[in-house]
Amino acid sequence: MASFSHHHIMFLLLFIAVCFSVVHACHPSDRAALLAFKAALKEPYLGIFNTWTGNDCCHNWYGISCDAESHRVADINLRGESEDPIFEGAHKTGYMTGYISPAICKLKRLSSLTIADWKGITGEIPRCVTSLPFLRIIDLIGNKLSGQIPADIGRLHRLTVFNIADNYITGRIPESLTNLSSLMHFDLRNNRISGPIPPDIGRLPMLSRALLSRNQISGTIPESISKIYRLADLDLSMNQIAGQIPASLGKMVVLATLNLDFNKLSGAIPASLLTSAISNLNLSKNSLEGRIPDVFVPRSYFTALDLSFNNLRGPIPKSVSQASYIGHLDLSHNHLCGRIPAGSPFDHLEASQFAYNDCLCGKPLKAC
Repeated sequence: MASFSHHHIMFLLLFIAVCFSVVHACHPSDRAALLAFKAALKEPYLGIFNTWTGNDCCHNWYGISCDAESHRVADINLRGESEDPIFEGAHKTGYMTGYISPAICKLKRLSSLTIADWKGITGEIPRCVTSLPFLRIIDLIGNKLSGQIPADIGRLHRLTVFNIADNYITGRIPESLTNLSSLMHFDLRNNRISGPIPPDIGRLPMLSRALLSRNQISGTIPESISKIYRLADLDLSMNQIAGQIPASLGKMVVLATLNLDFNKLSGAIPASLLTSAISNLNLSKNSLEGRIPDVFVPRSYFTALDLSFNNLRGPIPKSVSQASYIGHLDLSHNHLCGRIPAGSPFDHLEASQFAYNDCLCGKPLKAC
């Protein structure tokens, strides 16, 4: 009898252990989806997919983590440039070819999708990613992805990071993107995006960084951008944006970096930009005209102020000397005239920062 009860107990413990391991292993459909995702990619040098073996994709599968309660796959985190020991040992950054399989859309609890800096991944962003309601992060920077941003991207109400920089993405910024009420970091740099910025982009209340440089974006700067209270960094440089700079950008409380260089902007420089919270202002290589507003005050603080390569006329305003700090100032390649004011910040600037104007004189240029 004793031996029976002993075996009975052993059997029960084994049964519980098996049940427990099944409960804590990853969901079979998640495992199948990951294996289909893996099958569409080729990573020849580091062997990161060598760990993707066995039934339990929640443990020891490189780059995969699961939700602690549901044991469903929550994160795919595959970075081709990483501090991970795999990379340190190989003394090289990652390289991967293939495409991103739509099989990832079967990972219904997926919260973050990071497939970054693999340099060789081609194909499109799977359209079906917009059906993943828990998605918070899409980071696909540094590949060779083409095609367009999914038109219904705005369905992802939890999305906080959307980074597709350094790819070959074409088409427009979808109107639906302005429905991403949680979006904080928006990075489209260095793609082939065309068309205008959606006029109601001001509906993104959480946005703190909008980096859209090096594309083919046209149209004007939407006035509504100034309604994005948390926006700290706006980079629209190296596009084909025309029209005037909205004066309301200078009323933004948090905006610290405004890069509008290499566009087709015209009209005058809004005086508000020079008395604002902006400390890094680049308006160079546009068609701005008129005078530099004579409105600098002690709260004007610039780590960099670049107004070069425009059609600015008249004198350098005397009030520039009242700014509490100007680290880098470039006024070259304009039509400025008159005496360069004495004192700070002009005493630490070089001649090249005033060169190619009509008739500027005084230090660091020739005497008047």
